[in-house]
Amino acid sequence: MSKKINQSLSFLTKLKKLPVSASDIKCLLTTEAFKAELFSQINNATRRIYIAALYLEADQAGEEVLAALYQAKQNHPDLDITVCIDFHRAQRGLIGAAKGGDTNTTWYQKMAEINGQGVKIVGLPVKRKELFGVQHLKGFIFDDLVFYSGASINNIYLHQEARYRFDRYWLIKDKALADSMVDYLKQVIVNSEAVVQLNAPYVPRFNELKKEHKNLSRNLKLSGYHFDPEKTDCVAIRPLTGIGTKKNLLNKVIRAIFHSTEQELILFTPYFNLPTALSRDISTLLKRKVKITIVVGDKTANDFYIPEDKPFKTIAALPYLYELNLRNFAKKHHTSILQGNLKLHLWKHDSNSFHLKGIYSDQRFSLLTGHNLNPRAWRLDLENGLLIDDPKKQLSDKIHTELENILTHTRLIESYQDIDDIATYPDKVKQLISRLKRVKADRIIKRII
Repeated sequence: MSKKINQSLSFLTKLKKLPVSASDIKCLLTTEAFKAELFSQINNATRRIYIAALYLEADQAGEEVLAALYQAKQNHPDLDITVCIDFHRAQRGLIGAAKGGDTNTTWYQKMAEINGQGVKIVGLPVKRKELFGVQHLKGFIFDDLVFYSGASINNIYLHQEARYRFDRYWLIKDKALADSMVDYLKQVIVNSEAVVQLNAPYVPRFNELKKEHKNLSRNLKLSGYHFDPEKTDCVAIRPLTGIGTKKNLLNKVIRAIFHSTEQELILFTPYFNLPTALSRDISTLLKRKVKITIVVGDKTANDFYIPEDKPFKTIAALPYLYELNLRNFAKKHHTSILQGNLKLHLWKHDSNSFHLKGIYSDQRFSLLTGHNLNPRAWRLDLENGLLIDDPKKQLSDKIHTELENILTHTRLIESYQDIDDIATYPDKVKQLISRLKRVKADRIIKRII
């Protein structure tokens, strides 16, 4: 074992963690199961419900979830309910939706007027504008259960209608872990003067929060999850947060997982745009003959994809940019693909979309996260994740079952030529990408997507 592998493995194993019984960890496989479990947990919670997600949408699924939360509060008046979402995202609708009129925030306010203030919905402004970073923490905490998924709350994540957005869904029953995640949300976020209640009668604009936001920015970089660790040689979990490039423990753990891998590394990402550091790490691993599997959504399974028969919008070019990244990556590592050391799986299932993130390494380390493994997550967004250390492979059956389920709707890329290139793209997409490349704007875009 090389010195670098040994150092990275030592770093991961020595990280303070919480022991968790393998029997208290469960993985769900479908959006239908996710939705059913979400409502079951809301209905059965008696002490606390804390939800961290990018957004709670004012659509049918969002209305059902918010109604269930208010009903839970009515059933248990002492129930502490807090939903933490992105401040800026709450001020608008879906990308491409008509501007003006009601927003998610105005909907929250109307529901509070009807139902009272028993459900607290707070908005976290990570940066002064959404473009430069968002609240991307994940996790649903019900009493002593952590339900971890990258999903937000709207129709497509909850498979409300014909289409769904595929994600990961893990349940971990552990009081210490739940306490740690709730305490972070309370102390660092909810208690910040820059974090505002979005369903209050008055919601201040960001310009009114500038001074408070400076303190929040500093605290987010310095804070993390706190808990009393215990030594164990069985399953253990380390909750992680990170923002920015300095002192970002989550990013540091991701790189350590890469560096420590000796046999097999498996990655999930919906948007193929790896940070430079991770691209280099993958090249190093392939030189060491480590087997790498990357599962990424087909461009048509990207949530920004717009079918050719629909009106074109600029945002529709993003899936094609990601695909070009993937094709260039596959071309660079063509020999590794032919040798079987690099496997690229493209996920596509009808008109559904792909939103999985995470890492498996050597059947020991697993990372559940909302981190997209892209420059935006690496530098701008507030991210979190759960590092699972399983030295005795007690979770191997669950992990294998999840992986097999994920791969069901994928095709294996045998050559970079199996991936579409720009010559096959619609004219409007080709024109836009060519224009971006001509002024080198594509390089800037890659840093913020």
